[in-house]
Amino acid sequence: MSRMQRRVLCAAFAVLALFATAAVAAAADKYVALGDSYSSGTGTRTYFDTGCQRSYAAYPELVAHDRPNTALTFAACSGAKTDDVLANQVQQLTTDTRFVTITIGGNDAGFTSVISSCARPWPWTCEGDINNARNYISNTLPGKLDNVYNAIRSRSPSATVIVLSYPRLFNGQTCNSLARISSQEEQELNDTADLLRNVTQTRAQAHGFVFKDAVPPFIGHAICSSSEWLNGLSNPTSESYHPNTNGHKLGYEPLVRSVTG
Repeated sequence: MSRMQRRVLCAAFAVLALFATAAVAAAADKYVALGDSYSSGTGTRTYFDTGCQRSYAAYPELVAHDRPNTALTFAACSGAKTDDVLANQVQQLTTDTRFVTITIGGNDAGFTSVISSCARPWPWTCEGDINNARNYISNTLPGKLDNVYNAIRSRSPSATVIVLSYPRLFNGQTCNSLARISSQEEQELNDTADLLRNVTQTRAQAHGFVFKDAVPPFIGHAICSSSEWLNGLSNPTSESYHPNTNGHKLGYEPLVRSVTG
């Protein structure tokens, strides 16, 4: 074989390799992860994007890593509300997006500030804050969720959309002496989380989305349990009341994989 023939053959192989790479990329299932800190990975303590606290230990990264031929666009960001998803995240969706996951609504209802209020020392109470959150969840949040869900379906009409809830944080035990949250307040906070779950489920299913409840897998793994999947009061405080690495690996990832395979 002449030198010229060898060059032509090498060039042909290079072109075939490029086409093969492009074909694999085109065939990959496009997965877009939207939402707030429960999707970005806040609570796992290690971040490749500190601004949004996105973590390789977060369930979107785990799903993409463990599921063959999946291309992840990681748009979830700590602190996001429904309006932030509309302004900064849904633009990542395309008509060929295969899967979408999202946790959203907790920041709209001010859940973090409510918990902070509950942790204030006696004689302060957080009953008023909890009632305000419940009113918001019941009366305002449904419309906010509809706006987000409409945008998702408009941009990705054939995608499988998986809406995930938040777990109950408390199990009736107290182990964080600095976080003075009474057993009654813990129960009221869990009840509020249940209300948020129910509203989210109703709106998600109304849009034809898959709803996955995070409450069952986290039972026995709440704050102060012997096997915590959720952080209690932590240092830094931003890590508090969020799933840890086990919460993402053993709690959230299996919920998503039960749908995506």
